[in-house]
Amino acid sequence: MTADLLLIHGAWQGAWAWDALIPELTTLGWRCHAIELPENGQPCAPPGPASLAAYVAHCASVMPARVIVIGHSGAGVIASQLAEACPDRVACVVYLTGMMLPSGMGFADLVREVAKEVPAADGIGPYLQWSEDGLFSLVPPQAALDIFLQDCPPAAAARAAARLTRQRETARALVASLTPERFGRVPRIYVEATQDRSVVPAVQRRMQALVPGATILSIAAGHAPQLAQPASLARLLDGALTVFREAES
Repeated sequence: MTADLLLIHGAWQGAWAWDALIPELTTLGWRCHAIELPENGQPCAPPGPASLAAYVAHCASVMPARVIVIGHSGAGVIASQLAEACPDRVACVVYLTGMMLPSGMGFADLVREVAKEVPAADGIGPYLQWSEDGLFSLVPPQAALDIFLQDCPPAAAARAAARLTRQRETARALVASLTPERFGRVPRIYVEATQDRSVVPAVQRRMQALVPGATILSIAAGHAPQLAQPASLARLLDGALTVFREAES
């Protein structure tokens, strides 16, 4: 049992992405550990390489002995691989409108399939700006406001959009390698955001079907519920995770 939460940010972001949610969770008795992923563009980020293996190694090195992992967006892949690597230390994985993908599948592959029926499944993809060598992508501020942050308080959304950094493609196009014996025995919760314009609901539902067994929670929010509705999200998580909380003496 544990009251520790490891919060893993998604692409183009940093640990700051959890700033609005952490006080709400702390008030409810959770110990929050928001990490900076290597080479994420933030001044305090650990050095690279920016890769799935490096991300998992960094998470394993800084997380408490037993922890609930919450991965937002693309960090869902990292959370899955961390559960595979450390199934005895991960009490539960929570995918916050995250990429809960089967072993060997990339998110782009899934989106291409869903986009045949749901054109909006492309999400942020068409709006990305790329470096000349194709190694880095960047989300323009207006696209972030329209696709990621449309339901967030305007001032907070503007600050978040301005803080997005460029993302190395080796850290965005992540593919997990998972087994039933390790990843498969870790409990999972999927928090679907029903107004998400990035990981759109049709894609979220397809992932839930491809990786069955997760407890499904819903919140009427866009791609960043932790900024749009931090108090509501904290209460939703608290209710679902109480079973994992360490009993206080």
